[in-house]
Amino acid sequence: MKGAHLLLAVSLLALASSFAYASDPSPLQDFCVAINDPKDGVFINGKFCNDPKLAKAEDFFFSGLNMPGNTSNQLGSKVTPVNVEQIPGLNTLGISLARIDFAPYGGLNPPHTHPRATEILVVLEGTLYVGFVTSNPDNRLITKVLYPGDVFVFPVGLIHFQFNIGNTNAIAFAGLSSQNPGVITIAKAVFGSNPPINPDVLTKAFQLDKNVSAMDVSVGCCSPFNIMF
Repeated sequence: MKGAHLLLAVSLLALASSFAYASDPSPLQDFCVAINDPKDGVFINGKFCNDPKLAKAEDFFFSGLNMPGNTSNQLGSKVTPVNVEQIPGLNTLGISLARIDFAPYGGLNPPHTHPRATEILVVLEGTLYVGFVTSNPDNRLITKVLYPGDVFVFPVGLIHFQFNIGNTNAIAFAGLSSQNPGVITIAKAVFGSNPPINPDVLTKAFQLDKNVSAMDVSVGCCSPFNIMF
């Protein structure tokens, strides 16, 4: 009888496991519109795969993360990503990396999100004030000051930032749980969309004076936008 119970328990566990792994894979781009005829398809969830027999060492290699990024910009930061665009062998592996350099006295990687990845950050040099904001309705700000050797996690999809509060350069490395994490820089997305969001929407959402243009807000707080990750 005990053997029968054990067999039943194992069977139920196996069945539960099969359901647990039956969910859809995480998306690897912003969207993938379904089509009925595959011959008309252009994108897939990820990238097309090369014949494994043709793989070479260069497909799994990247050089240059020892080189400091240029932080001579309005934000005083530079992100050097290493994702599937830089290392084709990362395709389907669900992981990527980035180096982030910060100028002294206020280098900033401004509020942004990664829609497809959790981020784990380790500080190599400098002192960073980092944090993230939880989802509605609480919108709790969770922050920490990090020193060399410290590690901090930013949960997937949550708005987060890193800010150099030291008087020296700061360097951090970030691991991300997607080959293509994506990035949404909040100021750029809201005030720099193409085409622009109706000013009435922004005025009411942010309780702004209509005399304050979207360009004033975006340039004043968070540009240039092309260096975020």
